[in-house]
Amino acid sequence: MPFTDLELAYLDEQPLGRLATVSPKGQPQTRPVAFSVNRELGTVDIGGYSMGDTQKFRNVRSNPLVSLVVDDIPSTDPWTVRCVEIRGHAEAITGPPTSGFSNDLIRIRPTRILTLGLDENHPKTQTRNIPLPSPDHT
Repeated sequence: MPFTDLELAYLDEQPLGRLATVSPKGQPQTRPVAFSVNRELGTVDIGGYSMGDTQKFRNVRSNPLVSLVVDDIPSTDPWTVRCVEIRGHAEAITGPPTSGFSNDLIRIRPTRILTLGLDENHPKTQTRNIPLPSPDHT
């Protein structure tokens, strides 16, 4: 599992993230998305009602490098920001429908995780690299 307990708890309580992809022509695109952590695979799964028809789905098919940012501001006085950024390799998957979504999803395998504001003992951004599993261990 690439995520810490603090990251999992935070991601579980957040309903929305922002997915950044790159089009075949090199244009960036950022979209709000619903997501869930797939604890069995250690991935982040992004679903939607017509995911296979979206630009982000086509973008992932041509360029698998993505970033998902999940953040919030629990307080403005004092200013407090919490954030998890997940960079990684994504797959555009077509399969059986999942609850409330179409049969298409984007699955992110994290390669770098950045965390801010989740741990009082570490107020600065924490970063770590996550090695991709070898092809025979996926």
